[in-house]
Amino acid sequence: MKTKDTGSDAKFAAKITTEDASALGALFKDSIADLYWAENHLVKSLPKMISAATAKELKDAISNHLEETKGHVKRLEQVFELLGEKVIAKKCDAMEGLTKEAEGIVEGTAPGTATRDVGIILASQKVEHYEIASYGGLYQLATTLGLTDVAAILEQTLAEEKLADSKLTDIANNEINYKAAEEA
Repeated sequence: MKTKDTGSDAKFAAKITTEDASALGALFKDSIADLYWAENHLVKSLPKMISAATAKELKDAISNHLEETKGHVKRLEQVFELLGEKVIAKKCDAMEGLTKEAEGIVEGTAPGTATRDVGIILASQKVEHYEIASYGGLYQLATTLGLTDVAAILEQTLAEEKLADSKLTDIANNEINYKAAEEA
């Protein structure tokens, strides 16, 4: 078996065969298509969360993230281009499930309440954590495969997803959780 030089400096020396790199590359591309579907699905789902939220700070945070998410879609299109692949979306069951859960939280809470806002934050953070895991794993794979330009794009989006998660935590801790506790 021939080894493939990935061009990256690994901490541990490992031999990657052409077959392994091919299988890993296929998994990587499949995962990009999955994430592309997920981001596009969020572009359609986030407006529902914005309209269901009450707190201005939460509405603003989700609105800002919606605009970032549109940028994430564009970046993934760049990734497809860098990979020399046609832009394709593969249904992401995980994101579909997370957004259905969010819709259930909205339906199960009273409109205009801090409790609903807490539920929206919780659901939104589940989405962010899924995205953080996805972008983090794909960044590592891109690095392993020697796809430096792709890794840089994924790393930029990963940083934005982490920041979005942090903002949601701050919003919950600043006031909304306490208001919800008083609603009982």
